[in-house]
Amino acid sequence: MMRRRQWIRCFTAASFLALANAAFSQEDPGKANIGDVNVSVYYASNGEVSAADQKTEPVPEKMVKRLQSEERLRFKNYRTLGKDTQPLLRSYESWAQPLKPSDEVLVRFEARTLPTEKVTGLDLELWLSKKKVLKMDAWLEGDRPLIVLGPEWRGGRLIISVSLASKEKINK
Repeated sequence: MMRRRQWIRCFTAASFLALANAAFSQEDPGKANIGDVNVSVYYASNGEVSAADQKTEPVPEKMVKRLQSEERLRFKNYRTLGKDTQPLLRSYESWAQPLKPSDEVLVRFEARTLPTEKVTGLDLELWLSKKKVLKMDAWLEGDRPLIVLGPEWRGGRLIISVSLASKEKINK
């Protein structure tokens, strides 16, 4: 009789511990990755691009055509200063830091809606030199980036591009 009571107590305690462990080990659904966001910073100038840096890369031709199609973004020379891809979380904010290790340009974003094939709503903030300079509700459409004309920098202008990462690029 005594052993039976001990066995029942042990079984009850083990069951309670197993249920408590299962309750605490559930993942937070708000941290689910529902997509990826690309942030790129470009340097644009009508003069020499040597002021940007020796480590810059050329801007893809497709992006150059897109930039030159807008009058305010039309410059003679473009260089890529940095890129960053960060996960888009369901209920939490994410930060992109395209000029690593510098925190001169930061982009904070948070999902407003679940992404679809056509459009995704984001709360978007642009921070320059640790100061919030832009806050907006952005709707990103497919491969079409949101382009922000940034401040003057080293004789040219910064241009910040925010877009959804395509699924093909994520899987590579």
